[in-house]
Amino acid sequence: MIGVMVSGGGDSMALLHLLHRVGRLVEALTIDHGLRPEAADEAAMVAAFCAELGVPHQTSVWQHGDISGNLMDQARRARYGLAADWARARSIAHVAVGHTADDQAETFLIGLSRQAGLDGLSGMRQVWTEAAVTYHRPLLAVPRAELRDYLRRNGVAWVDDPTNEDAGYTRVKARRALAALRPLGITAAKLAAVSDNLNMARAALQRQVQAAARAVAQGADGVLSVARADYDSLPLEVQRRMLIAALRWMSG
Repeated sequence: MIGVMVSGGGDSMALLHLLHRVGRLVEALTIDHGLRPEAADEAAMVAAFCAELGVPHQTSVWQHGDISGNLMDQARRARYGLAADWARARSIAHVAVGHTADDQAETFLIGLSRQAGLDGLSGMRQVWTEAAVTYHRPLLAVPRAELRDYLRRNGVAWVDDPTNEDAGYTRVKARRALAALRPLGITAAKLAAVSDNLNMARAALQRQVQAAARAVAQGADGVLSVARADYDSLPLEVQRRMLIAALRWMSG
């Protein structure tokens, strides 16, 4: 059984339809963040579509009070918290999320704007585990436009979140920048491929850091020691990553 997070947008509706079409047993979850009056109707649309497919569906509502600080970050935390609660209650270990190559490309551009290093430019993870649930992004290499074409061919409706046009959000700015780069041949698919390449380099570097740590670091009884001469002989980036890992290990 695979869970699917379905907002009613084109990406997640395509993911749900594709998984059902290839014969996977799926259950769907829609999160109503309670931030837009249209959200309840969108959740009802998803529920009706799931009923047509014979897919079990649940809507979970984020019960929040006044929100201060980073709204997008808090909404994300709430979304995955509610998803984890739902998945555990349904004995679902794996949940699919409909992020696309466009999301990957936008994340890359946001990383550039923040002067990110290798980690920040490696893009969104394809698989990760959070609160005992493993999440998957199977559409990360697929452009959003291809999914919209797929939905049109199969007569599947979707809704567009109006916040996707709100230039007050950083991701919307990145989306518009990506459109401006298209005449140069810089597309979502190409930037997503760049992120994949950087992610492979990041994984190789991480293995080097782990090997170096095993060779020069000693940890026991809450104490971590590294021979200075051995540490100094390592490449600077390996030193930096080992130091960060050591601080995190010591601080828990």
